[in-house]
Amino acid sequence: QVQLVESGGGLVQPGGSLRLSCTASGISFSFYALGWHRQAPGKQRELVAVITSGGSTNYADSVKGRFTISRDNAKNTVDLQMNTVKPEDTAVYYCNAEWRSLGYWGQGTQVTVSS
Repeated sequence: QVQLVESGGGLVQPGGSLRLSCTASGISFSFYALGWHRQAPGKQRELVAVITSGGSTNYADSVKGRFTISRDNAKNTVDLQMNTVKPEDTAVYYCNAEWRSLGYWGQGTQVTVSS
């Protein structure tokens, strides 16, 4: 059974930092491209950051220079370090794993940026 479980969400003040983590089980983790996506109320889900099986990364323009995605194949985890957060970063954050025609999603973790 494949599971992706996110953790680390919560309330953070503008300008602060938060680290999200996603732990995967039931897949050959190192083969998969891994991503973090987010969905704000009333908006479509959008890609935040992705890291390939080879370690290449790509970011949405809105988070470049503030967020960092990383993976640990030994621990089956993918993290999103969020720095200098803004109120517009408020959303449910989802991790995602994709390889060929296979794709899996976590249940999401809420991030709220507010003073």
